[in-house]
Formats: sequence, C-alpha cells, structure tokens
Amino acid sequence: MNIIEVKDLVKIYDEKKMPVYAVNGINLTFSQGEFTAIVGPSGSGKTTLLNIIGGLDKPTHGEIFIDQISIHKLSERKMTDFRMKKIGFVFQSFNLIPVFTAKENIEFIMNLQGWPKTDRTKRTNELLEAIGLSDKKNVRPGKLSGGQQQRVAVARALASKPKFILADEPTANLDSKSTDNLLDIMEKLNKDENITFIFSTHDIRVVNKARRVITIEDGKVVSDIIREK
Repeated sequence: MNIIEVKDLVKIYDEKKMPVYAVNGINLTFSQGEFTAIVGPSGSGKTTLLNIIGGLDKPTHGEIFIDQISIHKLSERKMTDFRMKKIGFVFQSFNLIPVFTAKENIEFIMNLQGWPKTDRTKRTNELLEAIGLSDKKNVRPGKLSGGQQQRVAVARALASKPKFILADEPTANLDSKSTDNLLDIMEKLNKDENITFIFSTHDIRVVNKARRVITIEDGKVVSDIIREK
C-alpha cells in the first residue's frame, strides 16, 4: 500500500531572477515498510525532496500526498500537527535537547501529543532497550558519544509510531562502528515495526543496507532500483 505519493514535484529557487531547479518533475511512490536510500551528488536535490515530503518546505509546483492527503494544502497549524503525528525526522546534527536526558528526549513528542504517562514510559523503555541504551536513560546528550546521541534521535523519531521516518544524512557525523550499529538498529526496527525509512545519503554503507535505491541528478530521478534482500 502506498503511503506517500510525490506527484509532478518541482522546486525552483530564485524563480524571478536566475531560476535554479532543485527538484524538477519528480514522480515517486513509497509503500509501508520500505527501507529506501535516495542518493546523488551534492546539490542534486536529495535534501530538498526530503524536506518537501516532510512538510518542512513547500513545492513550487506539484503535490505530496500522505495517506491520500495533499499535505501542502493544509494550514500551517494543521501541517504542524500532521507532521507530529505522521512523520519522524532524523538529522545528521542529532538535534537533541541538551538539558533533557535521553529518556526525556525520547518522550518529548509523546508529551506534546498527550500520551498517558504509563504509555510514554512503556514505549520509552522499549525503545531504550531496542537501541541498547537502557543504562543511559538518565544521561544528557553532552555525556553521550555521537553514535549514542544519534541512536537516541532515532528512538525519538520512532517514539510516537509515525507512518515513516525521513533520515537526512544520519550517519554523516559518525565513525564506522557507530554507523554499523545505527544501521543494524534501524533495519531491525524497520522489520519489527514495519516503519518506512527513507534516507538521503552519500554513505555507501547506508546504500548497501537499502532495499530500494533512488538516484537523483539535477533534480530528476535517473534510476529507481528495488533489490529485495
């Protein structure tokens, strides 16, 4: 079942002066449970595409449908609520709240959504165990390694059981061992919870794990390969 449809998507910067097509006529669909890497050279449009799918940026033309809802027709308030309920984000810079513990960072979205405390605690403990950081739950980000911080960021993104995760260069600031650990965790969560992961990446290790690889150049899809493992 398709959960995301990208239809005739175009994003132009400096449209009136010297137009730059960051995304130029992309059509894609994504199904529940995918583990997909979007690859391409710097400036190819990968991050722009992810930002538009996630409702963080608006297209110049075209539409994004998530669960058959055209998200860019939503009001700003409804879009914020929609993102919070449906979409998880993982960024290369971690973006954890420094004064919160690992546990509090993971709980953050659930708190905003009004989850009961018992449900928040249960889900947080499940995720801390899944990412191998149960013993670090009361530790703040500044005392965690980069790999540990990114694992907490993944757990936070998964906490409220979103439809899918958008991960923009999630391994860019990690060493090889941390990258391998993180990818193993995300792959297991993808299989165990059937959550869709869509990566924007230059990292060959992410590409090797992906079951679908979409290549973008100059804002256009030049290949879309499914390689079930």
